[in-house]
Amino acid sequence: MSALTETWQIHNRINLFLLEAISETSLQDALSSKGRNVGEQFAHINNVRLMWLKVANIALLEGLVKIEKADISKEKLKDALTQSAAAIETLFDQAIDNKIKGFKPHATAFLGYLISHESHHRGQIMLALKQSGHPVDQKIQYGIWEWGVR
Repeated sequence: MSALTETWQIHNRINLFLLEAISETSLQDALSSKGRNVGEQFAHINNVRLMWLKVANIALLEGLVKIEKADISKEKLKDALTQSAAAIETLFDQAIDNKIKGFKPHATAFLGYLISHESHHRGQIMLALKQSGHPVDQKIQYGIWEWGVR
């Protein structure tokens, strides 16, 4: 396993760790400044992965599902994020000369881009939960930074 795929796997496990800590009803929590609710944030993460797979290797989209706003549940989000993460992992594994089709400069930067994008939304998720009166407990708040054990 390459360092890219291992790093990607850790990152995705952190997303799933956070999702698991959130109640089904809290998926409806939203930022006080409007925008996507918690469930929609997770769906957006999945759907952006699918967008990149369509560009970089459309064959890896087979069997993956875009999450629509009206069809959000923890189970569907967990399944979709797990499957799209596996497809992204395959994309990294198949990168030729450290290149991802449609993204410059290289696969390592693509990993950085994906982690930055998804971490931004994790922050929005945690803020929405806090503003809605449903903050995740400290174990989860610290746990998302424990890359060595995830």
